[in-house]
Amino acid sequence: MAEPRTRNARRERLVGLLLLGIAVVLLFSSPTWFTRDQTAVAVAQIVVALLLAGIGGFLVRRARG
Repeated sequence: MAEPRTRNARRERLVGLLLLGIAVVLLFSSPTWFTRDQTAVAVAQIVVALLLAGIGGFLVRRARG
């Protein structure tokens, strides 16, 4: 019979925090693209940042529980 997979909560928390950090950097650097009149790049960067923030927040919350 297969054993249940064990979670490594510490690793999940660290990966979640890394993703949240990357999301913050992407969000703070996106105004640079707007000032260069490259709105599509800025919007794509914001979308990726929000996606990473969502996944990172999920992993951090999951590691606590």
